[in-house]
Order: sequence, then C-alpha cells, then structure tokens
Amino acid sequence: MAKRKEIQDAEVASKTIATKGLLMVNTGTGKGKSTAAFGLILRALGHNWRAGVVQFIKGAWETGERKALERFPDLVEWHTMGEGFTWDTQDRQRDIAAAERAWTVARHLMDDPTIRLLVLDELNIALRYDYLPLTDVLAALANRRDDLNIVVTGRNAKPELIAIADLVTDMSLVKHHFAAGVKAQAGIEF
Repeated sequence: MAKRKEIQDAEVASKTIATKGLLMVNTGTGKGKSTAAFGLILRALGHNWRAGVVQFIKGAWETGERKALERFPDLVEWHTMGEGFTWDTQDRQRDIAAAERAWTVARHLMDDPTIRLLVLDELNIALRYDYLPLTDVLAALANRRDDLNIVVTGRNAKPELIAIADLVTDMSLVKHHFAAGVKAQAGIEF
C-alpha cells in the first residue's frame, strides 16, 4: 500500500488545473443516466452552488427528483420542456418546436453567471432525432463559460459530442426488471 500511495500521490501532483467547468456526458443503454446527473446536483447543493435543469424530452410527469429539488427554489432552476416520449407524440414538428424552446432556455441558463451546474436532460435524444442543429449545440457547449459544468444525458450520444466532452460515462444494460414484467415505479424510475 505504501508503493500504491506513492504512485497515487505522484499522479495527483501531476495535475495542474485546479478548477475547470466540465462537459460531462451520461449515455448508454443502461438505467441511471439522469439519476447520476441529479446526484451531481445534490452534491453541488452541498457546496451551495446554483444549478439548472432543462428536460428536453420528458414531459410533465411528476417525478421524485423534480419534487425534491423544487424544495431548493433559491438554488435550483427546473424546466420541464418536453412533450413526453417521442414515440407517444407522433408529431415531429411539435417535438422540434419543444426542443427549440428547451434549447432557448438552456442557452439562457448557460449565460447566467450564477449557475454553476446545468443538466441538459435527454439532450442526446433531441440530437439523435435531429430536433436541433448539432453544429450549433456543439459550438455552444464547447464555448461555454469557463466555470460552467454541464451534464448531457440520454442514449446514443453523438460521436461529435463525445469528442468534445471532458467526461463520458457509458452506462450499459446488464439486466432490467422491465424485462421481467415490472412496470416503472415511483421512487425508482420517476
């Protein structure tokens, strides 16, 4: 363990950047992409940071995370902008319009100097279906304020987004209770 500590200490000492706003991407077929992002908000609240959430696809479901984080109105700004699951809406133009409205709100929050952490929930889905121009979104994310941390969630992250991200986590599905007939449950899925 002494040798391991020496190696670890040298690795930590080699890092010279103390603070940097990060672009983080949670993607993959597994459960927990948004949940992990909301966990970061909880951590940020512990440091008295202001955070924002823009939900691009999820509709007006009353979720546990939304209800919990709305208890911090001075620290969390929450915007559910989606129309619901893309397979339910069946109206591409309406989905595009909703994504554009959500992106306008996201850009506003990106420009707000009091926001330190911004979750763009299911933005990957909006990009997957070409609801927003990829080049515009990538440019805005790449040119964000130096102190702004952004988490983008959703399956099928675009390779171009992965390329500019500082941290990418691919959550893979190993087993899911839905396959055994268990419906989405309050407190677990929402």
